Amino acid sequence: MLKERYKYLDEAGTDEAGRGCLAGPVTAAAIILPQNFGHQLLNDSKQLSENKRDLLRPILEKEAVSFSVCHVFQEEIDQVNILNASFLAMHRALDTLEQNPSFILVDGNRFKPYPSIEHKCIIKGDGKYRSIAAASILAKTYRDEYMATIHQEFPMYNWIKNKGYPTKEHREAIRKYGLTKYHRKSFRQLPEQLTLDI
Repeated sequence: MLKERYKYLDEAGTDEAGRGCLAGPVTAAAIILPQNFGHQLLNDSKQLSENKRDLLRPILEKEAVSFSVCHVFQEEIDQVNILNASFLAMHRALDTLEQNPSFILVDGNRFKPYPSIEHKCIIKGDGKYRSIAAASILAKTYRDEYMATIHQEFPMYNWIKNKGYPTKEHREAIRKYGLTKYHRKSFRQLPEQLTLDI
């Protein structure tokens, strides 16, 4: 059973998707839910099917007091590292909320403090608090949508299915075709550390 909130009525939940991927952005969402918002399907995005996430997304967008989604792309990930890029994505999502929250709930155990707003890190928070679960669904669906778009440009990597994660199929495609402009060059793309033509 997801908790309604941690502290304040106008607290924002934030979460990211795509941190462990070899290609594409890390994507974060921030959302403020209305008082007493609930939906029987709402849960951690990883516990939901793609169909259920896609069903919930427009409901969350319609009902939210405010929400925002932000991508940090591979070039910036390579410059600042993936942990800082994840914090950056969450900060930018918070920056672009139409309403400033009084408090921020963050999924995970680490966060770079956001200016002038108190936060709380919640380990596995996307399975504990509604606002974090909602943010996890928005981050996941927006990122998946982006990966489906760039799949059209490079279908041999099958990003529409693996979303850029290091599956066996994805790594076999990297061995065969090399890296694209969407791959994170600072990541260890293959276990054997091959030199790839970029």
